[in-house]
Amino acid sequence: MADQSNGNYDYVILGCGSLGSSIVKDLTAAGKKVLAIDINPEKVEVLKDQEIDAVVGDITDRKTFSSINFNDVTGVLILTSDDDVNRKVAEMIRKQNSEVLIVTRASSTKQKEELEEIGVDLVITPIECMKTHLISGLKRAESIRKLKLLKSVIRSTNGRLGIFTHDNPDPDSISSALALKEIAKHFGVDADILYFGEIQHQQNKAMVNLLGIDMVKADEANLSSYSKFALVDSAGPGVNNTIPENLNISIVIDHHPAEEVNAEFVDVRGDVGATATILTLYLQELKVVPTKSLATALFFGIQTETEEFRKNARTNDFLASAYLYPFVDNELLEKMEGPALSTETLDVLGTAIKNRETFSSFLLSFAGFITDKDTLPQAADFLLKLEGISTVLVFGILKDNVYLSARNTDVRINIGEVLRRAFRDVGSAGGHAHAAGGKIPLGIFGDVSDRDVLGKLVTQAVKKRFLSALGIETED
Repeated sequence: MADQSNGNYDYVILGCGSLGSSIVKDLTAAGKKVLAIDINPEKVEVLKDQEIDAVVGDITDRKTFSSINFNDVTGVLILTSDDDVNRKVAEMIRKQNSEVLIVTRASSTKQKEELEEIGVDLVITPIECMKTHLISGLKRAESIRKLKLLKSVIRSTNGRLGIFTHDNPDPDSISSALALKEIAKHFGVDADILYFGEIQHQQNKAMVNLLGIDMVKADEANLSSYSKFALVDSAGPGVNNTIPENLNISIVIDHHPAEEVNAEFVDVRGDVGATATILTLYLQELKVVPTKSLATALFFGIQTETEEFRKNARTNDFLASAYLYPFVDNELLEKMEGPALSTETLDVLGTAIKNRETFSSFLLSFAGFITDKDTLPQAADFLLKLEGISTVLVFGILKDNVYLSARNTDVRINIGEVLRRAFRDVGSAGGHAHAAGGKIPLGIFGDVSDRDVLGKLVTQAVKKRFLSALGIETED
């Protein structure tokens, strides 16, 4: 065998069976300089025919072994199917060089442990590789199957598709609806984005205006003109929206926990921090390249929903954002992130600060009679920054309802579950471990005309229920 000491190789592959040959080709295709060694002349000739450096040699033979300068290579891959050979060669290499990367294959977990004990850096086993490949393939198959169904449901729309957001939509809901509209267009179906309530939060207004997103107020639209309806970032009529309960929803896509969701197509998953992430993964799978405005909207949706990836962000959120980022308009994104604070928000924040009550690390505050419920989360976020505070509940009265917004940094508490326990029998409430919200009809309190009295009655009721759900007793 010729001296290979001056080859300047990145990797040396010892054993070129089916696995070794495949690895050699992949590494070469990736631009790595590879030397392949195998005892079988026929295998070596096949590799040479593909312009790969390959030599015949018995890797257990001292002469073959001494011809390789392991000090000049990044790593050695020992890929024969013989455990004893792999172990013997690995021991020889490690004795000669303590730094070089060694990768081997093993037939069992026991063999893997023995190889790791003698200093092998990475040991691969067929079962583990098969499991990894199977799980990856299973996820891919599930994704393809979902998208086939989504395509079928959209294409069966005999007319326009109406895409609902939740009420007073936020960036996650808006961007998800915009992405679904693009996907519908990809399948040859026109769609409109519909919403109830108002777009009042400064960031949400800035997003819609700067990106020129066309949205239709649902209470001003002729809903009978739509053939089918979809709903994003919400699990069904009445769940954080005022969609008529008798309206048939054909498509539901959401990232919030939900049960018994009824639709032709349902994708409700808890392994993402934003619905925009799900829609981004759809675009990737469908090979639909997002426009600059769509990519910016989706990135902003993921960013705000996960509070800049600090809360409830999962692996898929980071992967989706990394995919979107090259298409993002950073100048528009910067403008959307820092719009001017409205006087309404300042008023609500001032009232919330004035009315705050603390119980250990918990803070509650009645923000008064509001005209925009989106100011409550902003007040809750601000109050959570106070020293010694880990959990905040801010609530305010808007027309005939009490709206709640909660924030939490205490890892022992799931604030979404706390709100559900506290208010599920009198209204709707829930969310995640770090952020939650709710809506409670005023009911009998609605007959109270004196605002001061009404504020005190609501504060007493909310405080008692909330603290009780946290296990804190209060006087009546």
